[in-house]
Amino acid sequence: MKKLMALMMVLVLSISLVACTTNSNEGEETNGGTTEGKTVGLVVSTQSNPFFVTLKEGAEQKAKDLGVELIVLDSQDDPAKEASNVEDLITKQVDLIIINPTDSDAVVNSVLAANDAGIPVITVDRASNGGEVVSHIASDNVAGGKMAGEFIIEQLGGNGKVVELEGIAGTSAARERGEGFNAALEGTGIEVVARQTADFDRAKGLDVMENILQSQPEIDAVFAHNDEMALGALEAIKASGRDIIVVGFDATDDAVKAVEAGEMAATVAQQPGLMGEIAIETALKVMNGEQVEANIPVELQLVTK
Repeated sequence: MKKLMALMMVLVLSISLVACTTNSNEGEETNGGTTEGKTVGLVVSTQSNPFFVTLKEGAEQKAKDLGVELIVLDSQDDPAKEASNVEDLITKQVDLIIINPTDSDAVVNSVLAANDAGIPVITVDRASNGGEVVSHIASDNVAGGKMAGEFIIEQLGGNGKVVELEGIAGTSAARERGEGFNAALEGTGIEVVARQTADFDRAKGLDVMENILQSQPEIDAVFAHNDEMALGALEAIKASGRDIIVVGFDATDDAVKAVEAGEMAATVAQQPGLMGEIAIETALKVMNGEQVEANIPVELQLVTK
């Protein structure tokens, strides 16, 4: 009887120890905080662009690894849809909102709405021109544009005629990439003979480039603010039979393949998957009351054959 009682006491103690261990591990610990019950909203400008698909996938994987619930909403490159998505997340009372803006001006009201609701906001790749943003995660787009410009200068020996295909007007990415590119060309013998927006879209890049090819008899190089436009321009150039250097921005899979095949000359790599990962890591720190940097840069590199 005494032996039976002793065995029962050992069993009870074992169960208690297991329960205590289990309770202490509830909610994955990261950087001194817990992920338990945390919900983050991610509003992506579009999922029709491979760059932002990769950004989303990076965020999803990191959220899964850290045990954070992630709600992803697609704005379909529509500022009105973006505003509706943010309002939806505010209604759901998420703990933090990550926004990849469709437009740096149009997103301001959404950021202000989140501010009023007491929900912290992080922007990724594109900035907001107003409202309170706790951290902005992006590549140095000015440096990337300059990198592309310097590559073209080198390839052309400092003289020639180039075309600049611009991204969506009003986005910080388009403005900054153009700024860096044109700064690089200053003081050289390179002339920008055409500058036109193609909205970061491959089909528009094709259409715009076809028109420019008809109006400009001499073009030595094209710089596109993203790879989608660069790939569209490349198709137009192929059809024309002309020999023109094409440089893009983002290093999407299709663009890297085109560089490796010798069709595109170069693309600036941004690492969108890493951007998504860093956005989730930063969100967790903010939710746990930690201080974060106002601007977090993601390293760039030039991809050539």
